[in-house]
Amino acid sequence: MSNLAAVSINPATGEPIGEYPFDSAEAFEAALAGSASAFAVWRRAPLSARVERLQALAKALRDNSEAMARMITLEMGKPIKQARGEIEKCAQLCLWYAENGPAMLAPEATQVEGGKARIEYRPLGPVLAVMPWNFPIWQVLRGAVPAILAGNTYVLKHAPNVMGSAYLLLDAFRAAGFEDGVFTVINVAPDGVSKAIVDSRIAGVTVTGSVRAGAAIGAQAGAALKKCVLELGGSDPFIVLADANLDEAVKAAVIGRYQNTGQVCAAAKRMIIEQPVVQAFTAKYVEAVQALKMGDPLLEEHYLGPMARYDLRDELDGQVQATLAEGATLLLGGRKAEGAGNYYEPTVLGDVTADMTSFKQELFGPVASIITARDAEHALALANDSEFGLTATVYTADLALAERFADELETGGVFINGYSASDPRVVFGGVKKSGFGRELSHFGVREFCNAQTVWHDRH
Repeated sequence: MSNLAAVSINPATGEPIGEYPFDSAEAFEAALAGSASAFAVWRRAPLSARVERLQALAKALRDNSEAMARMITLEMGKPIKQARGEIEKCAQLCLWYAENGPAMLAPEATQVEGGKARIEYRPLGPVLAVMPWNFPIWQVLRGAVPAILAGNTYVLKHAPNVMGSAYLLLDAFRAAGFEDGVFTVINVAPDGVSKAIVDSRIAGVTVTGSVRAGAAIGAQAGAALKKCVLELGGSDPFIVLADANLDEAVKAAVIGRYQNTGQVCAAAKRMIIEQPVVQAFTAKYVEAVQALKMGDPLLEEHYLGPMARYDLRDELDGQVQATLAEGATLLLGGRKAEGAGNYYEPTVLGDVTADMTSFKQELFGPVASIITARDAEHALALANDSEFGLTATVYTADLALAERFADELETGGVFINGYSASDPRVVFGGVKKSGFGRELSHFGVREFCNAQTVWHDRH
């Protein structure tokens, strides 16, 4: 394997499946020049033409769904049914923005004395997107689709282990009839990302990834005075109060934690359970997690696959062992699975407290922490006792109390009696160390726009 290439390794087998040489200086320059050139044309394309391209992209995704899903599974281990679901979700994203996006870009008339004024939403230019591996197509398109609809062009720098997925996505844009340069893939080392950020042709930067990566790239974007969106880590609380429907809460908590083998930024990582029901919840939860099938992600009966990278499994195991050493109880799992592949047993940690590793840090894998809250107010305090603030879930029969929690929870999203999710109809993003800026809904369309005032006859 070369240190001059991005390498994909099948985490189910440990075997290399793809090697993608980094772009030459000439190819890198051509990519940025092409994106800038395409922007000059694309920004003036009729909105109706952009809508038609998004509709065609939805068709291209569906036409190539099986190949793209299989590539996702081979490159990062997502169970095949979930990978197919990711592609379909992306197709629906394209169609939703095709239908609803134009209204979000319409000029807004504003009342002014003695004249008339309006707000126009103008595209900024080429947007550099530094994206992660856990949702190789969805993470890209949920930012790219609204930005491209608004008239921007998009330059994707994907995670090294999912470059096969990146190039299949590029093929889908081409099949949909997008002009060259509207969506571009670059394959560069970290120094190439830095060069792109400071390049005058790049108008904005969006990053999904770790706090460390987001802080580094955000600092460079800030120094270059580039608009930046950061969608970073999360240690999301899943609050279950004593009056909750426990069966529904357990079902949601299992999906919310173990989907995509727990490798989700907005996963339910900290189960904060009110004391009167913690014993009953824990028993039901451990039983449900124990029933999940783990194995070859290409087989449809498996809900859990391997973790995407071996170094991340080692890091996760270190966090689990540290938490146990700090006094937590091992209720299920707690070790690397034996045999080939990068599997980690589905794990449940009990008796976790606020001073322990799994409470304070993000655990990006199939591990849940159960924390006991004395009462509802203690549950709220525990939920907010985190450097992260992406999403939160509250299960309770008292909807008035749930609404008060929503008002006080320090997160970008609150889900009442349902686990967290991203959906184009609602805004997505975080606060604190979970980042800033927003994706999806009308916020996603306008995030990389110049909100321009046009005022006539001001005297």
